[in-house]
Amino acid sequence: MRFRSLENRVYRALRDPRAARAADGPVVEWDAGRLAGESYCLLTSYRAGGAAVGTPVWFGVAGGCVYARSEAGDAKVRRIARNPEVLVAPCNARGRPTGPSMRGHARILESPEERERAERALRGSYGLVRRLYGVLRAPFLDAAYLEVCGEKRIS
Repeated sequence: MRFRSLENRVYRALRDPRAARAADGPVVEWDAGRLAGESYCLLTSYRAGGAAVGTPVWFGVAGGCVYARSEAGDAKVRRIARNPEVLVAPCNARGRPTGPSMRGHARILESPEERERAERALRGSYGLVRRLYGVLRAPFLDAAYLEVCGEKRIS
């Protein structure tokens, strides 16, 4: 836990300031295909007070939805649990948006089948790098898988 806290502070310090302003930019119709060829997407979720928080994440696309994995205790997971309305945009590793945002609905995946679908999408995007991550880093995280789609889905 202590390491994760330090890791999050480093990521926040490195994050491009434009990540925080992505919610102020243009919003286009949902099309997960807009993320094709991208290595990161900016997942913007909202604090209880309404402030937007953009976080660059690794992602995979399957069935028109975007999938990501995070530490279950991370703030973005708590924000999504409270408010599933999010924005997704292509970005660089530091979170600088490289295209317009798309409005989506996020949910935390619960079933093993859903979580496996999300992991397959991630592996499809990152191949060997994702497999190495799975061996070296993933065992130390309490994982939460996120699904973001253009329309609200009933589980």
